[in-house]
Amino acid sequence: MVHISFDYTQVLPFVSQDEIKLFERECSLHRKNIYQRKGKGSDFLGWVDLPEKTDHALLNRLEADALAIREQSEVVVVIGIGGSYLGARAVIETLSDAFPKSDVQGMNSPNVIYAGHHLDADYHHALLKYLDNKDYSVIVISKSGTTTEPAIAFRLIRKHIESKYGINGASQRIYAITDAQRGALKQLAVQQGYTTYDIPDDVGGRYSVLAPVGLLPIAVAGIDVRKIIEGARAMATTLKKNDRLDNNPAARYAVIRNILYNKGKTIEILVGYNPSLMYFIEWWKQLFGESEGKDGKGIFPAGLGFTTDLHSMGQYIQDGLKNVFETVITVGKSRKTINIPGDDENLDGLNYLVDQGLDHVNATAARATMMAHVDGAVPNLEIHIPVIDAHNLGELIYFFEMACAISGYILDVNPFDQPGVESYKRNMFALLGKPGLEKEAKALRERLK
Repeated sequence: MVHISFDYTQVLPFVSQDEIKLFERECSLHRKNIYQRKGKGSDFLGWVDLPEKTDHALLNRLEADALAIREQSEVVVVIGIGGSYLGARAVIETLSDAFPKSDVQGMNSPNVIYAGHHLDADYHHALLKYLDNKDYSVIVISKSGTTTEPAIAFRLIRKHIESKYGINGASQRIYAITDAQRGALKQLAVQQGYTTYDIPDDVGGRYSVLAPVGLLPIAVAGIDVRKIIEGARAMATTLKKNDRLDNNPAARYAVIRNILYNKGKTIEILVGYNPSLMYFIEWWKQLFGESEGKDGKGIFPAGLGFTTDLHSMGQYIQDGLKNVFETVITVGKSRKTINIPGDDENLDGLNYLVDQGLDHVNATAARATMMAHVDGAVPNLEIHIPVIDAHNLGELIYFFEMACAISGYILDVNPFDQPGVESYKRNMFALLGKPGLEKEAKALRERLK
């Protein structure tokens, strides 16, 4: 039984039930191609049964290594870019307190920080200075080991950690998540004796959060990875057994967003009313943007945090160009409660809220905003989570992964490749002087004059 729910009633002024039903047969075919691994990009459908295949032996190993890292580290540096770090960061940021605290074992969870997801010199300089006085470990995540941003960051941090602990000591503090057989990082890991985990060949980066790519950093942060997997497994089981659109929320979400796209709603905003969801929204943006944005097609995925962004982007959404729809993540109950106190002077006029819970006020703001936006011709879809916890987050991750795959097939693109990403890389390599690209470099420099 799954806990999260999908509500599309507020989109019915814009999309009819008959329009949705027209996709019944097509959607069934796409689902069959996904489960039978026959669709576009079928070589990268390993994520489909990843929750089911994640066994106790792997989870035991992840937990043991995570404990070893936690015991020896004040700080853990996760090196990766795109799907190699966004999934882990999404879960860690969502499930961690806003401010550091001791965990249930009485240990301070290490501070998980990130590198290799951009090329900013100031950030990496400050990072190395910060690590001078910290006991730390490194989790480096890269299929090839040659992706520019993480490779540069790992080169910098590897030099630092080897200088700090010695080559042998550093090798005990570096964990590599990479290809099982080949690649620069795999070769180095074997040479240096790093602890390694495999990235499955049939799981792409943005679908890898439920693999060791995501699970090891998540476990290091003190989060129960078994509950993440349990939630994903529950959602996977529900979606697989329910073929019809009226009882398959991921398929219904995929269909409705494509109907809206065909009606000119080319931008989808994923909205959260809880600041802890902001990096989950970043993960969602990569999942859908990299999966669907190709062949001159695709919904542009954007993300906002309400109520904060109602005071910046709310005006545009309400009264601006009507090419937008929203998917809103609502949360039934906060993990902690806090009530609004009274004030004898009542200068702010808020005494009518005395003793009301802040989560109730937040939920009311969400409901009121959705109603206003629908009235302003902005369709709203709602995904409801009873509470933000590891199990429900596992459900939500798998829900979006399956919905993204189905939606990409409806759009008639390959949801599992990213050919457009290579264009900027080739230009960058040429301009930086990579051997073999001299001709391209000359042409590019002429354009820059």
